[in-house]
Amino acid sequence: GPPGRARLTYFGLHALQHRGQEGAGIVSNDHGHLIGHRGLGLLTQVFGDEREIGRLTGDKAIGHVRYATAGSGTTATSSRSSSGSTTARALGHNGNLTNCVSLRRKLEDEGAIFHSNSDTEVLMHLIRRSSKPTFMDKLKEALKTVHGGFAYLIMTEDAMIGALDPNGFRPLSLGKMKNGAYVLASE
Repeated sequence: GPPGRARLTYFGLHALQHRGQEGAGIVSNDHGHLIGHRGLGLLTQVFGDEREIGRLTGDKAIGHVRYATAGSGTTATSSRSSSGSTTARALGHNGNLTNCVSLRRKLEDEGAIFHSNSDTEVLMHLIRRSSKPTFMDKLKEALKTVHGGFAYLIMTEDAMIGALDPNGFRPLSLGKMKNGAYVLASE
């Protein structure tokens, strides 16, 4: 959509604050440059300084309000491709992976280093370690590996991708605003 998506995302998260009061975060996309801000507490505490929203420029954004189910949350990450270039990605996740413990143990045995105890980070490691040629192929392979009830929203430099578990345990709604911008929300 038009610029200012982070502010719209903030208002969307405010409407969903009842879904999570442990922490919040927003990542915006300004011409392929991902800019994020996150923290613990209510949305109004995390974004208590108006300048934080103003810093999140761009025409795309994703956000998350967190409630504790398993571990601590991950908002944004970057990965290095085999060519050596770094690709930034942001990930919002609602749900629980039933095979998280076994996947995490396997990934750690293969050398993965986790920065949180969240099952959200497992998907990012699976994507990074995939030998598939494209990001979409890597993502599809990773999504076939995880089990449970989940909804994901992933933002890359040039795409926004929504994914839902095969059984649809978690809701995922797609909408279109009057100005033509798309919105996607879980719960």
